[in-house]
Amino acid sequence: MTGDPTARPRSVEEHAALVARMLEPLSEQPAEEAVPLDRALGRVTAAEVRSEVDLPLFRNSQMDGYAVRAADIASAPVALEVSGDIPAGHTSPVSLISGTALRIMTGAPVPTGADTIVPVEDTELVLGRDDDLAGAVVEIRRSRVKGEYVRERGSDVRRGDVLVPAGTRLGPRHLAALAAAGVQNVTVRARLRVGILTSGTELVTSGTPAFGQVYDANSIALAALVEEAGATVSLRTSSDDDPEAFQRILDEALHGCDLVITSGGISHGAYEVVREVLLPHGADVTTVAMQPGGPQATAVIGGIPVFAFPGNPVSTQVSFVVFLRGPLRAAAGLPDLPPAEAALTDAVRSIPGRRQFLRGLLDGEGGVSPVSGPSSHLVAGMAKADVLIDVPEEADALESGATVAVWTL
Repeated sequence: MTGDPTARPRSVEEHAALVARMLEPLSEQPAEEAVPLDRALGRVTAAEVRSEVDLPLFRNSQMDGYAVRAADIASAPVALEVSGDIPAGHTSPVSLISGTALRIMTGAPVPTGADTIVPVEDTELVLGRDDDLAGAVVEIRRSRVKGEYVRERGSDVRRGDVLVPAGTRLGPRHLAALAAAGVQNVTVRARLRVGILTSGTELVTSGTPAFGQVYDANSIALAALVEEAGATVSLRTSSDDDPEAFQRILDEALHGCDLVITSGGISHGAYEVVREVLLPHGADVTTVAMQPGGPQATAVIGGIPVFAFPGNPVSTQVSFVVFLRGPLRAAAGLPDLPPAEAALTDAVRSIPGRRQFLRGLLDGEGGVSPVSGPSSHLVAGMAKADVLIDVPEEADALESGATVAVWTL
């Protein structure tokens, strides 16, 4: 279709399949890049990461206390001479003299000859002071099993073992393991670069809107949705309803992005600047049998896919969730977020022939309640929801208790 308002509306499934096909070339051979560890949170590993070291790096103490031989304290309580002190960060090798103890701090290297750590809580310094161990004697109150509180080298991971598998979305726990192994950079899947273009003479981004103007919510919403789906926003800008102005920002996006998302300007009325600019490029401007989000348009310009969503704030967000979130997450190597099932707590009405995406709130017990109304301008109402309630297009009403699909927001 190229904008015929009398044509049969396309189904949601048909349009979703078209969008997925358009994005296939971007996900078939995902690019890779190395990023510093402090910028890798949320990125997806392109290959497994193997440790180049043993962890722990050396045999060390799990507790503040005293390094001893288990055989020397087998008849505890027993008093041992304190032959020295080993703080964390000590870099010179130390040997334990048989029949003595060495005071040791958590993380400090266990001395050669020692096989057990006695926690400080089970000891008492009977001669000497904490700040002067000359001639000190410590009483060990109880015996210990050989190896107790000693962290052996490589007991966490051995050199060559996999630290993080390929396809892992890096969280704080992964970054901690990589940092502990001395990893500085990690190879991750490159993020798709997305351009976000909003249109409309009525839009303002700051200050006090004049009569007839509105704040641009779609720019912020789409940017957040894109980032959440594992892509990155390379360009975010807007234009008024002048075709030349919109063509300029479109050209800028096409030269620096892997795909472009627009909002507004694709209906069949006047001043539909996006529709006017995209049609000469062979755009497919159509109507999808859904509410909100009926007007949709797609194009491929210079090999760059362009996805045009309607301008009402709820329509824009619903369109992204239904059509783009899944393919973008797949391209980023992120797991899918398929619809789940819930039971309606209230009856709902719908428009036959249109698949309705109502805003809903889960109750934690398998139920979902509609919130706000169905209109596409109720952006504050959508903020109260945590799911979309998917009402089939053949239904004109669903009773309380009916099972429905719900899409996580």
